[in-house]
Amino acid sequence: MSFHVKRWNETNAPNAKELRACMETEGYSVFQWSDSAGMIYGTHNHAEDQSHWILSGSLELTVDNESYVLNAGDRDFLPAYTNHSARVVSREPVVYLIGAKR
Repeated sequence: MSFHVKRWNETNAPNAKELRACMETEGYSVFQWSDSAGMIYGTHNHAEDQSHWILSGSLELTVDNESYVLNAGDRDFLPAYTNHSARVVSREPVVYLIGAKR
């Protein structure tokens, strides 16, 4: 797997229950998380593949010096050990699902 972002192309708002079920079907362990406006995570990585699926708000993810703003419905796919940083760029908290799999 390589890092990539999948943009939300649906007309309806993201449904947490449906998205969680999708991620679990793909083999992810999933939990919901929220960060306040302005929250920043410095450069780090994870020992497992991760995916973040945004339910509301906006999160800026930086990978290999390129920044991607993820809005409601957008999803990223981060392979294990991918260095990345993140910050909440919306005025409201960002709420998202985090999926991890080894």
